[in-house]
Amino acid sequence: MRQDHEKFVELETEILVLGPEGPQQFEKYWHENDLPFTGLPDPKHSVLKRYGQEIKLFKLGRMPAQVIIDKRGRIRYVHYGQSMSDIPENEELLGLLDRLIEEELTEKPGA
Repeated sequence: MRQDHEKFVELETEILVLGPEGPQQFEKYWHENDLPFTGLPDPKHSVLKRYGQEIKLFKLGRMPAQVIIDKRGRIRYVHYGQSMSDIPENEELLGLLDRLIEEELTEKPGA
């Protein structure tokens, strides 16, 4: 997502990345890697529990999850990965965002 961050911004998409580390460790990682999006430490897993992200101890922690929430707060897409390599490609997510924006534009007011 870092490589295509500007494309996400063009689609008015805010990327929020959650991490299992505490605030100090998380902030250090964030600054060392100069990440362009918003990060949120979640050491108590309070946010992950709300969205059903899995923890698999034999795979050393959290499994990846991507959730798209629209401007009305509705969950429009969820992908729960089975491994750290099971993450949708940026082009897939960008295409989905483009379609969601188009749907939003054609929805009836008040729907």
